Amino acid sequence: SNAEVRADDRSQKVIDSALNGLTYDAKVIKLDRGQHSFKLSFEQFYARRVNNAMISKGKQLLKTHAKTFAAIEKRYGVPGAVIVAIWGLETGFGANSGNMSSIRSLATLAYDCRRSAFFTNELMSALRIVQRGDMTPAQMRGAWAGELGQTQFLASSYVKFGVDFDGNGRVDLIRSVPDVLGSTANYLKSYGWGPGGWDAGSRNYGVLRQWNKAEVYVKTISVMASKIAG
Repeated sequence: SNAEVRADDRSQKVIDSALNGLTYDAKVIKLDRGQHSFKLSFEQFYARRVNNAMISKGKQLLKTHAKTFAAIEKRYGVPGAVIVAIWGLETGFGANSGNMSSIRSLATLAYDCRRSAFFTNELMSALRIVQRGDMTPAQMRGAWAGELGQTQFLASSYVKFGVDFDGNGRVDLIRSVPDVLGSTANYLKSYGWGPGGWDAGSRNYGVLRQWNKAEVYVKTISVMASKIAG
C-alpha cells in the first residue's frame, strides 16, 4: 500500500515516479506458478545450461577483463573463474538480463498473496535504488521476478552488496561490467568466501549455496568454474 511505502521514508517524488500508472502483470504471476527447472538431475540441468562454446567464451572473458579480475581477487579473494561461471549461467554473460519492468513485476508479486511480504521488501529496496540515484525506474528492467543486472541480483542484494567498482559514483549492475563483477564477488565474500577451492564439500562450495539453494545449480557453478579456470 502507498502508506506502507511512505512509512518506509522513500521520498514522495520517487514513489510517484516509480508507482504511478502501474498495472498488475498477469504474465508475472503465470511465470511465478510454473517454475520446474530444478527438478532435473545434475546431468540434465548441466547439459541444458552449459556447452563448450560457453566455457570457451568464459575463458576469453577472463582474459579480456584480466585487470578487473585481478583487482577484484585482491579486494575480495574470489577468483575470476567463479564469477565468470555465475555470469555465464545467470545471463549468458549479460546477453539475457531481462527486459521486464522490475518495479511493475515486484509490485505485482507484492500484491499477490503467495509471497507478499518477501516481494514488498524487494519493492522497497528497488525504490531505494532509484532514490540513491543508481538507476531510474525506466532503466530498471530485468527478469520476470524482478532480478536485476548481469548476475541477476534481487533488489535487496543490490542495496546490500552492490559496489561501484568502476568508480563513477553509482552502482549500475545492468550496464557496468566492473560493477557487476565486483558486486558478485562482494556478495560471495560477505557470505564467507575464503582461500582455497570450491569443489563439493569445501567451505566455498557451501558459500555458493547462498547464491542459489538448488543443488544442481551450485554443482553447475562449481564444475563450470573449474573448467573455465582450466
